[in-house]
Amino acid sequence: MTTEQSKVSASKSTAAAAEDGTGVIALDPWLSPYKTALQERYAGFQKWKKTINEAGGYDKFTRGYESFGFHVSDKGIAYREWAPNATGAYLFGEFNNWDKFSHPMQRDKYGVYSIFLPNKPDGSPAIEHNTKVKITMITPDGSRIDRLPAWIHRVTQDLDVSPVYDAVFWNPAKTYQWKNKAPPKPTSLKVYEAHVGIATAEPRVGQFTEFTANVLPRIKKLGYNTIQLMAIMEHAYYASFGYQITSFFAASSRYGTPEELKELIDTAHGLGITVLLDVVHSHACKNVLDGLNQFDGSDHQYFHEGAKGRHELWDSRLFNYGSYEVMRFLLSNLRFFIEEYGFDGFRFDGVTSMMYTHHGIGFGFSGNYHEYFGDGVDSEAVAYLMVANDMLHDLYPNCITIAEDVSGMPTLCRPVSEGGIGFDYRLSMAIPDMWIKLLKEKTDSEWDIGNIVFTLTNRRHMEPSIAYCESHDQALVGDKTIAFWLMDKEMYTHMSVLTELTPIIDRGLALHKMIRLVTHTLGGEGYLTFIGNEFGHPEWLDFPRAGNNASFHYARRQWNVVDDNLLRYKFLNDFDGAMNHAESKVGWLAAPQAFVSLKHEGDKVLAFDRAGAVFIFNFNGSQSFTDYRIAVPTPGQYKILLNSDEERFGGHDRVSADSRYFSTPEPWAGHQQYIQVYIPSRTALILVKAE
Repeated sequence: MTTEQSKVSASKSTAAAAEDGTGVIALDPWLSPYKTALQERYAGFQKWKKTINEAGGYDKFTRGYESFGFHVSDKGIAYREWAPNATGAYLFGEFNNWDKFSHPMQRDKYGVYSIFLPNKPDGSPAIEHNTKVKITMITPDGSRIDRLPAWIHRVTQDLDVSPVYDAVFWNPAKTYQWKNKAPPKPTSLKVYEAHVGIATAEPRVGQFTEFTANVLPRIKKLGYNTIQLMAIMEHAYYASFGYQITSFFAASSRYGTPEELKELIDTAHGLGITVLLDVVHSHACKNVLDGLNQFDGSDHQYFHEGAKGRHELWDSRLFNYGSYEVMRFLLSNLRFFIEEYGFDGFRFDGVTSMMYTHHGIGFGFSGNYHEYFGDGVDSEAVAYLMVANDMLHDLYPNCITIAEDVSGMPTLCRPVSEGGIGFDYRLSMAIPDMWIKLLKEKTDSEWDIGNIVFTLTNRRHMEPSIAYCESHDQALVGDKTIAFWLMDKEMYTHMSVLTELTPIIDRGLALHKMIRLVTHTLGGEGYLTFIGNEFGHPEWLDFPRAGNNASFHYARRQWNVVDDNLLRYKFLNDFDGAMNHAESKVGWLAAPQAFVSLKHEGDKVLAFDRAGAVFIFNFNGSQSFTDYRIAVPTPGQYKILLNSDEERFGGHDRVSADSRYFSTPEPWAGHQQYIQVYIPSRTALILVKAE
């Protein structure tokens, strides 16, 4: 064990030993002035854990989905709903010809209404499978309100009739039979972020079955070991990208049935692919008729009352994380998607909005620690995130949680037992912003290699990050993908191998590969791409909406361009796969941060080593370099593992694949030996020790 490893091990031991939430100080002494804040934060978590333990512990408390909503037994159907403001409640639907008075529900002292419907004389359930149901309630002023059951597992929408959803009683005769076990937890997380609806080349909503048959094999071939599924929880407005949830326990019916989603996840598991859900607990759609808003007629059942319960930018409702029943609802929601659908973890959306009372609106985070522990922190939301992570990792040790946070909150990705918030990874959201800014505002000669390295490596020690080049937001209409920024209109005219390789296309192909590779190798402990970006998807993403006459033209993925052997998209796609498979051999994502040995601003050359491999990038647009000295971590002979300039990747094959590099025993750039390489312009090389 090295001296540095010994220090890290000692810090971890000290952090684990503290039992008051201050263990994280051993890992980051700059947290010392905020010891009291850390203790108070941890006390908030402990208070909730005590309450939950008194209710039977995590295992019992998080099974709300087994008692609320509809449940079928051999004797009949039970239905329970929490609606404390209502003075009366009735179940109605197609099963009773929409009679609002024939099936009254009984209220208990906690405001929970229930009803039991015995089987019909022939033994069949009183409510038929796939028929519509609703709950109607009486409010204190005598008004009657109709709502969709809050824990319903399926809702459907017929836009020809109304944009409002219908709740459906889902009780298929045959339940899905699982075939595969979940794969082991990946040590090097390579995430393919996908949206089932846009995963078809046709101008319509894609289906679960199509994704299973057509997209999963692509993901597997590319070497991604994890899928992050967006827009699964039901949302009324398709163009919201899935971030305006109306029914939290319903998988979106746009894409197919619950059984077809289970088949998708089961098939992914069979391919060795982990599946994460993009979960939205940061806010909820403000819809009343088919959402949680004003469910029992009050403004404060699931959400904070008044302005505190409303997000002014998202025009949505904000949960009251200090409420017992809200805590049960959200924790049960997480567990439901693991138990019912087999998800292996979650990417939590909008974590910044949750953790701060200002929700990050108009607030520029400078990185000063007082921003993370002052009055602007929403202690109830932070406590919820700590409880959620603690519960998930307690009940499911292999569960993966990822935080979407732009603030840089310290301890976000440290265990709750140390006083951290408990996530496994955070998204490195500054990286895509850097790339887009470079491509928008700088010429190639103005690229600041030092700043690129700083942005890619500026992450908290021992708090794993997931790096990515471009987010799904940057693919939306009004912005451009990296491929479009690089090649723009020439993507329409010069992506055929039968046409001239213009300087713009040549530069675009080269930099698209290099940007992805340097982000993958230097930027984090995980890597993510958004569906289509692996091959430089042309054009933007625009969901059908009033402003585009409800067109699906841009709400799809043009797989035909990457499958056409005469188009250059195949080069970018093949490089993406080669990049991931190279990581599988080296394991750089699971290794400590890289040692950067060279940042040459004049030459535009960057070199570093990680996990024993050597990475060399020449961003220079006009100069190639011969006999260029590169420091290497250990003496010996090196060979090429990956070369972005290979002809099969749309390059010029300027470096021989069988090149060998022998180290010279002389101190250079922080190491005790160096090699000399030929590094062509706009080329990246990965070198590994020759056997």
